[in-house]
Amino acid sequence: MRVVCNPTCGAASRLASWSTTTWRDGARVSRRTKVIPRVRTREKEDQQGATTSGGLLGGGLPFSTSGALDAAASAVIEASKGTEDVRIDGPENDGKTLVSIDESREGVVDREDGLPATYDRIAIQRYWDGRPGELRKRWGEFVRLNVPFLTRIAGILLSGASLADESGPLSRQARKIMETLGPTYIKMGQMLSVRPDVLPEDARDELAVLQDSVKPFSSETAREVVERSLGVPIEDVFSSFSKEPIAAASLAQVHRATLASTGQEVAVKVQRPDIISTVSKDLYVLRRAAEVYQGIMDRFAPQQRTNYVGLLNEWAVGFYTELDFMNEAANQIKMRDLLRGAGVDGVYIPEVYLEHCSRYLLVTEWVEGKKLTECDPDEVNELVAIGQEAFLTQLLQLGFFHCDPHPGNLMKLHDESKGKLALIDFGLMASLNQEEMDTLVSSIVHLSNKDYAKLTEDFVKLDILPADCDRQKVLPLMDKALSPFIKGGGATKYKDEVLKIYEGAGGLQSMTSDFVTVMNDIPFSIPPYFALLGRAVATLEGIALVGDPNYRIVMESYPFVSRRLLSDDRPAFQQALTEILYSSPSSSSSSPSRGQRLAVLLNAAQGIVAETDSFVDLDTLPEGSLSTKDSVSLFFGEKASGLRNSLKPEIANAADFLLRQAIRRVSTQVEVSAPRLPFMPKPEDVPVPFFTVAEDGLPIPTLRPLREATEQIAPPLTQDEEIYALSMLDLLNEVSGLDLKSLYLDPFGTARDLVAGGLAAAASDLTGSDLLSVELEGREREIAEEYASEILGELRDRYIARLQQNM
Repeated sequence: MRVVCNPTCGAASRLASWSTTTWRDGARVSRRTKVIPRVRTREKEDQQGATTSGGLLGGGLPFSTSGALDAAASAVIEASKGTEDVRIDGPENDGKTLVSIDESREGVVDREDGLPATYDRIAIQRYWDGRPGELRKRWGEFVRLNVPFLTRIAGILLSGASLADESGPLSRQARKIMETLGPTYIKMGQMLSVRPDVLPEDARDELAVLQDSVKPFSSETAREVVERSLGVPIEDVFSSFSKEPIAAASLAQVHRATLASTGQEVAVKVQRPDIISTVSKDLYVLRRAAEVYQGIMDRFAPQQRTNYVGLLNEWAVGFYTELDFMNEAANQIKMRDLLRGAGVDGVYIPEVYLEHCSRYLLVTEWVEGKKLTECDPDEVNELVAIGQEAFLTQLLQLGFFHCDPHPGNLMKLHDESKGKLALIDFGLMASLNQEEMDTLVSSIVHLSNKDYAKLTEDFVKLDILPADCDRQKVLPLMDKALSPFIKGGGATKYKDEVLKIYEGAGGLQSMTSDFVTVMNDIPFSIPPYFALLGRAVATLEGIALVGDPNYRIVMESYPFVSRRLLSDDRPAFQQALTEILYSSPSSSSSSPSRGQRLAVLLNAAQGIVAETDSFVDLDTLPEGSLSTKDSVSLFFGEKASGLRNSLKPEIANAADFLLRQAIRRVSTQVEVSAPRLPFMPKPEDVPVPFFTVAEDGLPIPTLRPLREATEQIAPPLTQDEEIYALSMLDLLNEVSGLDLKSLYLDPFGTARDLVAGGLAAAASDLTGSDLLSVELEGREREIAEEYASEILGELRDRYIARLQQNM
């Protein structure tokens, strides 16, 4: 459809005419011209010029302002009427959605309403093709309710007033519109109500009404839905069933009941009648809205490649899937098993009674508790920490995560024997593959460490940036855009931090230049799966901001990511470990201290992090850092296998280099201290007992000159190898607390001290502390012994290979 606007003006009235041509399959279908009467005005000559008392906004605005607003409103109305001439298509589903859908639900069509259980655009379109006019009617209702609201906002802005001054009335109007439009829009309001960084308090309070005060449907209707789903009288399954719902939400309401067979108290979630019909229509309406917005962005920001229709598609699949309670039951059972297997503490997921569930009915264990909205800030902080650990485990370890962790779905349990936090409502879950999880872990590491070059490559892998993007333009803009985000505090503080950056960097002109660069030169996009991931992260952050206005979700995630790096020996994680341990400090071009980096990482895994301007300081031990004993215990703990595996080749190399150097130093000491007698060979030429190793591994005794034997068993170190050996000694010194350099620099003297004073005395001389302070016990000791045996085995293999040479 092409719409051409030809406004004409008169002194007392205004008309707007549109020529509308509709095209379908390349052919013109219809053409019509419509003239819409414009708002009459009266001109009043005074010092302020002409004013209007009519129009959509009412009086008090300059004539030109009112005319512009009336023209915009009329254009929206006319454009909406144009949908009568074209087919309204629903969101597409190309099979690539991350929404978790149980395989058993695919292809299921409900016998009552004829709509599919899982989102299928073709099947849903076929359903609505048999009901002509209903989609257009819903679109008309959407436009009718929203145009006055948007026009009111525009009027406030153009009049010079502040939206904050009108946030209460505006929020009330928005909430009423959402309630009128129904479940789809109520869901949006619920998400906004937990964002203190986006909306002022009075607006959040108004929208919070949507969380728990959604009007319930009648108990009689609920009982009818239950009996229709069960196929038997309600008394046959439930010995008691609450007359009134315990809670009512946009999609369903919950009744408290008792199972007749066991006496177990249960929560019965009953779906609202005809909800699937309403939601499926709304998804088509929103698809049209997304197409309009996509057209605007394609016109005014062509380099910005975000597929807004794709984002809506992903959201639509997820929202529709929430209406299938059998799929939700499968999700809840799966998550309960996965979190239990992952050893997540403090979180409880109620049991599901699958035999009583259906598409419209979900029966789960009843749990006593209070919602996070009823908790004080200290309780919120404690519970958010538990919930965050569970969410990060889902997102970065299990690849199966809850997409809607709003306050109504998180409860503080009264019975803490089950856990402190109950997680409910698994209607919308998403799945990630291993590569996507690995990239997310890497991006958190690089973002926390301010490594924007590698973060750019992460964004390419995540399809946020194209592979051919100009890195030289991207990097400085990422610093300006993401540094304030790391500091936390939500959108309001983010805005303040961005303004601070530009105050000292060219001000508004520089900001405008950067904005133009982003729009025109950097073709970024938002992948469709971010509709789910972003929703989950934003909701969790919003809850946390209520308890802590300075909450920083990226930095709070760093300890979890550090533990993952320590425990997992996947190639992607080993690469991230290598970058942390060996990359140059951001403030210097010098090589970092591996030992310092390792100690920082071990501390980060325990939640002890040193920061520089809100970023992780990799080269400074934090205050209150782990003791030597704790560091060694953590290194040889069950959860540091990835780190040990990553360092094993390096420790073996270092041990080899150190041992070779020690052998050479001992050999040199023998040559220097041995007496030189007439008619006797030089000390370095004196044959010494030696042996080589045959191919079958058996030793072959022989005699070799001392220097020749030394050269074969301990070839000289290159300069790089010697530097490397010293750096690994530094690592062992810093982690163990021992001064081991004397073993390298003076092996003869060290041996003499050990013989003269015993091991404990020598250790005391070397370290100034008792070696027993790093004693290990139990499983940690076993792991340490196994680790040492593996390294010694590697050394043995290397020396056997050298002894087999020159046989």
